[in-house]
Parts: sequence; structure tokens; C-alpha cells
Amino acid sequence: MNKEKFFLRIFLFRPDYGITILLFLMFGENWAQQEKQDYPIQPIAFTNVRIEDDFWERRLETNREVTIPYTFQKSEETGRINNFERAAGLEEGPFEGIFFNDSDVFKIIEGASYSLQVHPDDKLKKYLDDLIAKIALAQEDDGYLYTNRTIDPSKAADKGGKNRWTNLETFHELYNVGHLYEAAVAHYEATGQRSLLDVAIKNADLVEKVFGPGKNMGVPGHQEIEMGLVKLYRVTGDDKYLNLAKFFIDQRGNAKGHNLYGEYSQDAEPFVKQKKAVGHSVRAGYFYSGATDIAAIKGTHEYDSSLHSIWDNIIDTKIYLTGGIGAEPKHEGFGPDYELPNATAYTETCAAISLMFWNHRLFLLDGDVKYMDVFERTLYNGFLSGVSFEGNTFFYPNPLEADGFSTFNQGVCGRSPWFDCSCCPVNVVRVLPSLPGYIYAVKDEEVYVNLFIGSKADVEVDDQILMINQKTNYPWDGTIEFTFDNKEEVTTNLKIRVPGWLRGEVMPGNLYEYLEKKDLKVGLSVNGERQELNMNNGYLDLGKRSWKAGDHISLNFQMAVRQVVANDKVMANRGKIAMERGPLVYCAEEVDNPIGVLSLEIPDKMNLEYTFDKGLLEGLGKITGTFQIEGQNKKITAIPYFAWAHREMGEMAVWLNSK
Repeated sequence: MNKEKFFLRIFLFRPDYGITILLFLMFGENWAQQEKQDYPIQPIAFTNVRIEDDFWERRLETNREVTIPYTFQKSEETGRINNFERAAGLEEGPFEGIFFNDSDVFKIIEGASYSLQVHPDDKLKKYLDDLIAKIALAQEDDGYLYTNRTIDPSKAADKGGKNRWTNLETFHELYNVGHLYEAAVAHYEATGQRSLLDVAIKNADLVEKVFGPGKNMGVPGHQEIEMGLVKLYRVTGDDKYLNLAKFFIDQRGNAKGHNLYGEYSQDAEPFVKQKKAVGHSVRAGYFYSGATDIAAIKGTHEYDSSLHSIWDNIIDTKIYLTGGIGAEPKHEGFGPDYELPNATAYTETCAAISLMFWNHRLFLLDGDVKYMDVFERTLYNGFLSGVSFEGNTFFYPNPLEADGFSTFNQGVCGRSPWFDCSCCPVNVVRVLPSLPGYIYAVKDEEVYVNLFIGSKADVEVDDQILMINQKTNYPWDGTIEFTFDNKEEVTTNLKIRVPGWLRGEVMPGNLYEYLEKKDLKVGLSVNGERQELNMNNGYLDLGKRSWKAGDHISLNFQMAVRQVVANDKVMANRGKIAMERGPLVYCAEEVDNPIGVLSLEIPDKMNLEYTFDKGLLEGLGKITGTFQIEGQNKKITAIPYFAWAHREMGEMAVWLNSK
């Protein structure tokens, strides 16, 4: 952090720290110790990247034009916003809905704020201003914010929460405000206004006074506040928020000070002793993300063994082909190793999001390509399936098989317009507009290209700005073009990720493999001259070069239809085959295969063809194959998994019986 930012943050957030400024001036930065450690690789802020891509741009526009206003509307209809008005004394009435519904509103505010940063919208900004005013009025004088108890403490007592901070395992006071902190930082960075940030700081100061060593030693039942506290630390520079986040992580599994919640909440033993993924998968992903933040910023290695062992356990035994996690509907979480049923797969949309958060952080910490391989797989499959093309219907679970009549989606067979617990739709709202921030990253003079999404980016490299234009039709084809607009030459080492599917890996580990071990080709040219491929840890390393306006990089990833088999220990997939092309997992739906797909048997070796069908939904690549059943020719058609359940509901399967 430079001096100017340090002074500004002290002035904005702690004007009472005049003595601090005086000491800083007298003794300099060594005394203030403001050169904070952080992730060695830094993401390029999404505000410095503009997506110009047919595949993703329309989804971001749908999120902005449809999903954000739709989820606010549903929050009004279901009392989520009325709860703040009632807690503020603006109207009479009881608390409505589930006790942690405040968090849904905070998540939408976060997503709306991200959207405002790239698409100014006076109407949306005015709506946020009015909503934030209600939230501020709902906050109690000492900073406490939890509308359920503020409206009617006697009703809270029904669940054992008559007093504040009781029944932390269930009541989610801390989970709620974790989302508040994230929303507040996003809103502040989008608008420069402190209205919600002041609410968040006031609450966080209260939480810090209540919790910590020698105070209340409880931990939240549902992790999330750890990531929110880190964001507050980053925007204020106040170490106490970072230290509190670390306290919540280190106190988990520590029976001194609170009754342990058990494996469901990753609270059976201290994190440094945890080696396997257990319990509720969303809580786990948020927990591991927070721990990775602390490891990076504190520079500690105490979590390394647990972070890597748990990740290996997920990748080797507990992740679905789509990148989804959480096999067990009963506890929305992980089951035993290799237990990956298809029809009952829970694979919550929120769990996919938490896995993306965690893998991106691990990449920033270690720089290993495998983390972005998992990120990409989850993004295009396990996450994207969670929201419809129209932007107003959703999946909560994302199973890999359906019979066409079972109500797998929280009581609905197919996509649903809302849920009583609507954490997934509002989580989608905040992820999509932040997507540009995952495309590029930088470390010293190295610039990483991790995702292939048409975009324009301003990347700061050694106090210079590298202006990158990326054009591609990915994921439908593997041609990617890069040009540069910077007026002056910028020297950097450009490192372009070669996806695992191109390197012969379905995913890291040995849970899945391609049936045919064929090499796919990579072509690379710079300014029209073909280049030798210098691969380094899964990245094309272009070496240190000076890039100027007009320079051109042409990259071609060969794409082919690939058949996938699972480790024989996955009983649900024995004798079955799945299909992929590029980063996309495909599935067969009954609407395209009238003979049905669940009892269908296909040969393990047949000719499969890929075509792009402009007339199918909004334009989709599809896989077709012909085979024989009892001497008759039959045809199978498969579409990307993210696109299923947009037409007639019927049977669907990712894994098909093989003969």
C-alpha cells in the first residue's frame, strides 16, 4: 500500500487516529508496517476488464436487465425487504420468512453494486439508496443488525435465540453480516458513498468487541463472515477485522469456549487437523476460501497441509464431472469418498460458487494451473446450469440425471422461479457481474490469461498499462486472438493457460479419464510467425517480450468430442460413459431422444459429430452419434449440460449406459 492510500484510509475511516499519522510522518513506513503481505498473484479488477463476448455478454446483460430487478421484486413480495422496514419501525408487522433472509438482500445489493460499476444506472442507484437507508434505520444503536430478533425477540426465543449471540449454530447472525460486509465494500467501491459501509463498520466493530480471545469464543454455524471481514480489512486497512477472521477460523473445532457443532459445520476438530472435506458443502467452500485469504495475507503456512489435503480429497473422490460438489441431499454436503450418485446429486448452485471462490484463491496463492482448470469446469457446467437463459428461473440442486417427473428442485420438476430459501438465485446475481475479474491476473512482470472470454483489459505491469484485446468464440471453438492497444511498449511475460481438457486431463487426479488417449493440438503464432510451444506448469510461456499497439497473438486449441469414464470406485458410473467437448460437459435429454435416455445403451466406440445449431435455444453446439439397436440404426443427440430443462421436461442423463 502506498503512502497516499494509507493516509487516505486513515483519514476516511479513523480520523481520530491523528497520533498515528503523526508517528507515521516521524518514523516512516517501517514503523507503520503498512507494506502488507497479500496474494503473490493479483487478479485484475473486474472494473478494468470489459467483456465483449457473445456467449458471456448476453448472460451479463440478462443478469443486469432481468435477474437483479427480478430478485429485488421477489424480495419485496416475500417480505425480505419489509423485514428491514419493520425492524426500522417504518411499519408494523411480524418478521417474514426464514430467519437468515437478510443475507439474500445483501447478496443482491452486492451484485447490483458490481453491475453499477460497469453500467451506470440512475434508477438502480436510487433504488439502492432507498434500500440502504432502510437497512441503516433497522440497525440498532450499538451496531447490531439482525431483523428477525429486532422485530420480535420473543419469536427468536422459539429457536433458542432470545438473547443475542445464542444458538450461533443455527441462527446465522454472523453469516448474515458477512454478506453485509461484502455488499458494503462493493457498494462503496461502486459509488464512493459510505452509507452502507458505515453500517457494516459499525456492526463489525460490535462483533469484534463481543468475539475473540477472552470474550465470546463462539463461531458461526454457517461460515461466510471470514471472507467479509477480509474485505472490510482491505478497504479500511484495520487489522482488527483480519485478526477476527483468523480467530473464527482457528476457533473452529476448538472445544474451549464453545460446544462443537460437529462435521456438518466443519467443527469437529481444528482446521489444521482437517484433511478431508466433510459436512455442508457451501459452508465448507466459504470456510476454505476464508482460510486461504488468511494464509495469503498473514503469510502463514499453518493451513497449507489442510488446504491441500482437503482439495486433493475433493478432486480425487468427491467432485462431479460438472464441477459440482455435495452429493448428499440430507445435509446438502459431502458424502463418503467416491459416493457420487447422479439422480440424487445435490450439487447446490451455491456450492459450485463456493468452489469457484476457493479455487481462484488457491491459484492466486500458488499459481498452479490445476486450480483454474477446476474453476473453468465449474463455471461452464456446475454453476451456469443454475440460472436459465431468461434469467428468472433457477436450479437449487443440479443433478446429473432426471426421470422427468421427480420433484428434485426443492419440490419442482424443472427450473423454479424462486425458493423459500433462495440463496442460490441471489448468489448468481453477485457472481456474474464479477466474472471479468477472473479472466486475467498479474505477478510482477508476468500476466496470466486464465479464461477465454472476449474482452478488453487494462493491465498494470510495472507502472505501465498493457491494453489487451481478446476475441474468441470459445467455448464453441478454440480460436483465440489477442491484440494490443497500448501506445507505448510494455515489457511483460505473457502466460496463457492451456486447459486441462487439452492437456489430456479431464480434471486433476484420477477420478475421471478420457476413453481415448489422443493428443489435441495447440497452435501459436505471434505477428504471423509460428512459435514453438514453451509449456510451463500448464501455461504457454511466451517469455519476456515488449508488446506494442498492433502486435497480434493467434492461438488455436483443437477441440474434439471426448468420451469420459469414471474411476471404477464410483459405483454410480460403472459401465457408463459421458461426453465432453472443450470445457463443456454434455447431456442427453428425452426431448431430443424420444426413445428415452435412462435405459439407453450406447457403444463405447462410435462416431460422434459436433455441429453448432443456431436454431437450438439461443444457439448451441450439439453432439450427435449413430448406432444400432437390434439391427436398427438409432441416433443420439446431446446438448451442453448447462442448457438442459429449457424445453419439455423428460429424462436427462450425463452418464449413459455403455455396452
